[in-house]
Amino acid sequence: MKITYLLLSVAMITLTSFSKENKEEKYTKKTEAVYQASNGEKLIAKMDCVGCHKIDKKLVGPSYLDIAKKYTLNDKNINYLSAKIIKGGSGVWGSIPMAAHPSLKKEDAKTIATYILSLKK
Repeated sequence: MKITYLLLSVAMITLTSFSKENKEEKYTKKTEAVYQASNGEKLIAKMDCVGCHKIDKKLVGPSYLDIAKKYTLNDKNINYLSAKIIKGGSGVWGSIPMAAHPSLKKEDAKTIATYILSLKK
């Protein structure tokens, strides 16, 4: 009986070692399905933006989708919006002013503006 189990074990090990399945690729495919947040999303999550803006709904300020509909994704609008993010302002979307973010680096503001404008569908 022990010999039968031993032979079965050896046969199973032998058969599985000749498998054509690439195990690394199998696990890689699973990890590719995980959502990766963009740099713009990560910056927004660290800041106070979520208190006034949502992706698809107006809160205090306009939704990110509304901003993306109004401005096309180009260098001129990225520079304009990044300056607005840093300096703040009011009047474009209503009378409530947007808070300034003077400590934000210009490149980070451009990353945020690029992310928002890329949401246009």
